[in-house]
Amino acid sequence: MSTPHNSAQQGAFAKTVLMPGDPLRAKFIAETFLKDARLVNDVRGVQGYTGTYEGTPVSVMASGMGMPSIGIYSYELFQNYDVDNIIRIGSAGAMDKDLKLRSVVAAQAACTDSNFLHQYNLPGVFAPIADYTLLETAVAEARQAELPITVGNVLSSDIFYDASGRTLDWTKMGVLCAEMESASLYANAAYTHKRALALLTISDNIVTGEELPPLDRQNSFTQMIELALRVAVRMAEKSGK
Repeated sequence: MSTPHNSAQQGAFAKTVLMPGDPLRAKFIAETFLKDARLVNDVRGVQGYTGTYEGTPVSVMASGMGMPSIGIYSYELFQNYDVDNIIRIGSAGAMDKDLKLRSVVAAQAACTDSNFLHQYNLPGVFAPIADYTLLETAVAEARQAELPITVGNVLSSDIFYDASGRTLDWTKMGVLCAEMESASLYANAAYTHKRALALLTISDNIVTGEELPPLDRQNSFTQMIELALRVAVRMAEKSGK
C-alpha cells in the first residue's frame, strides 16, 4: 500500500533498507554499490532504490533530517512495506575529545531530548536501543574487515544550533556523539517489532573543533556504507531470504 510519502508498490523494498539522511547520498549508494538498482520512490525527492549487493536484495532510501522525518519514513517501511531491518548510515559530531575523525560508531543506544517518545504514554522513560543481532553482526563484520568501530551511547537531538550551550552535558553519562535521528528509528523498530541499527561516521568533533573536508567525508562514509551492506548480506543469510 502506498502512502502520502512513498509511492512504491508492495514488494518494491528489500528486507533490509540502508537509510542515509541525504537523498543524493541514497542515489550515490544505489549507483555505486548496488547492481541493477531501480528507483522505487521519489515522492518529495526522497529517493528510494532497490538492487542487489553480492546477489542479495538491498534497498537504500533517504530519511531526511531529524526525528520527525526519519520517524515517518522508517515507520512506513516497517509497517506498510514489511521491511525487517533498517540500518541508518549517517554522520555524527563527537563529544569525546579522544574520538577521532573518520571513525565509525555503532549506536548501542540513543538518548534524546525529543518529545518523540511521549506518544507511547508509558509510565516512565523508554530507552531506545539497537537490535542486538544487527549490532553483533556489524561488530563482527567490522573486525573481519579490520575496520575500527566504537560501540556505545549516542545523543539524538532535535537541536542542531544549541542556544543553551549544554550539549556536552551528556558526556558526563558517557555519551559519545550527537546526531539527530537514531532514537526515533529505534523507537519505531521497537513499536513495530522490527530491527534497527545506526552506524555513524564521525565527521566533526564538538570538543576540539576539528571537522572533515567534503572529500574526506565521502571517502570515510564509503567505509561505513560497505559495512552496512555486508550486514545486509549476513542478515539475509541468517534469515534464509
